Amino acid sequence: MSITIIAEVGINHNGDMDICKQLIDVAVKTGCDAVKFQKRDIDQVYTQEFLAEPRESQWGTTQRDQKEGLEFNAEQYQEIEDYCKEKGIDWFASAWDLKSQEFLRQFDSKYNKVASAMIVYEDLLKMIAEEGKRTFVSTGMSTYDDIQKAVDIFREANCPFELMHTVSTYPMRSEDANLNVIKTLRDKFQCDVGYSGHEVGRSISVAAAALGVTSLERHVTLDRTMYGSDQTASMEPTALRVLVGGIRKIEVAMGDGVKRIIDDEKPIAEKLRAHFA
Repeated sequence: MSITIIAEVGINHNGDMDICKQLIDVAVKTGCDAVKFQKRDIDQVYTQEFLAEPRESQWGTTQRDQKEGLEFNAEQYQEIEDYCKEKGIDWFASAWDLKSQEFLRQFDSKYNKVASAMIVYEDLLKMIAEEGKRTFVSTGMSTYDDIQKAVDIFREANCPFELMHTVSTYPMRSEDANLNVIKTLRDKFQCDVGYSGHEVGRSISVAAAALGVTSLERHVTLDRTMYGSDQTASMEPTALRVLVGGIRKIEVAMGDGVKRIIDDEKPIAEKLRAHFA
C-alpha cells in the first residue's frame, strides 16, 4: 500500500492566491498525492475581545484584520478546486468549527481532516463522520481516552479513517518525536496510522515511513523566512522533493518480509562458495 503524502499548505499562502497556486505546483512537482488547507469561521473560533485586540500586519491593525486576511472565501476555494483538478492532485481542508465544515461541503474534496486541536470537538467529529469520506485524524495534544472517543465516532458512522501520530509543537524537537507511538496506536486501535510532522529536516519523517505509516503530512512553504506562524516548521520545495523521493524508495525497499535468495545472488553465491562446494 502506497503512503499518501500530503503537502500541508495550511495558511502558508498568506491569503494570496498566487502563492497558493505556487504551493500547489510545488506539491505536484515533488510527487505529493494531495494538498491540504485550513478553514476557520473566525467569529466561531475566536472571541470578539480577542479579534478586537491590536495586531500589526499587512492586512491591518487588529487580530480580526490578520485572521480575515488569511481566510479564503467560496470563490477562492472554487479556484483552488479547479486548479487542483487541472494539475491532477487531490485537495482537502481541516475545518476548525461547524460552519467551516458546512462551508467545505460545497466542494468536491476527496478527504476530510481532523486537526489535533479539534479531536476533542465531538460535534465536529460527528459532522465530519456523517460525510463518509476517508478522514485523517491527527492525535497531537490528546490522551488515549480522547482518541478512543474519536475512533468510536468514526466507527459508529462507518466512516473510513486513519489516525496520525502528531506532536503539536512548531517546530517539534527531535527528542519529542516518540515515533514508537505509531506502532502503539496501530496495535491499540487496530487501524491505519499516519504521521503528521512539524520537525525541521527529513530524518524523522523518513523513519516514520520505514515504520509503516499509511500517510505522511508535512507543511510546505516557498521560503521558511516568509510571514506566518507555520513557516519555520515547513519544508521548502527542494527539501520536500528529496523527502518524497526518499519515501518512495523506502516503500520499494521494505519488501514483503520473506527471506529468499534473489536471482542476482545465485551466481555470486556459486562463485564465492566454489572452494568448498
